Amino acid sequence: MRIGLMGGTFNPVHLAHVHIAEEARQACALDRVIFIPAGDPPHKPLAGEVPFARRSRMVMLAISGNPFFELSEIEGERSGKSYSIDTIHAFRELFPQDELYFIVGSDSFLEIGLWHRFQEIFASCNLIVVERPGKHISDLVEALPVAIRAEFSYTSGDRRLDHTAGTSVRFLSGCPLDISSSEIRALAASGRPITHLVPPQVAAYITEQRIYNTCR
Repeated sequence: MRIGLMGGTFNPVHLAHVHIAEEARQACALDRVIFIPAGDPPHKPLAGEVPFARRSRMVMLAISGNPFFELSEIEGERSGKSYSIDTIHAFRELFPQDELYFIVGSDSFLEIGLWHRFQEIFASCNLIVVERPGKHISDLVEALPVAIRAEFSYTSGDRRLDHTAGTSVRFLSGCPLDISSSEIRALAASGRPITHLVPPQVAAYITEQRIYNTCR
């Protein structure tokens, strides 16, 4: 099977997250996409200190209507910082015979050289990079961290970089939704509508639980 892994703080999960996952699923013929809320994100503080259980619940509500989407709470069950490479290795142990595809937006990919043990990520699974507004990647090789560029060869026909380990990085154009979680938190805190930015079930949950009322 081809399994997509979609990580993030999901604080909150929004329509761009769902769109990116579906774009990746269709373009790369993924059999399933697993959403993985971060337990203790290492790269940035968790705004509003929203508990893992609430962020996980919002993801479950957002993906409930898509039979190809699943939720994993693996990072919430693990102690310490939620490093992507540890999560990838955990799924490699769970699904040793399957192909793993780590899904990221182009904004995150451009900062991947700052990630913990980032070199191992490229050798451990395939990557799908979905373009986000304002984060276009024209030169694929230049977008890679300098330290690992020599490990790749470029296939121009389908915008793909092939790694010496047998994995690949595929670049997809196509998430026109310019949405940020920080924008949603600010709107929710001021009592303004967010139904155009998140799935309706998520909007209702945020309102009912008053999750971002103090995020001013």
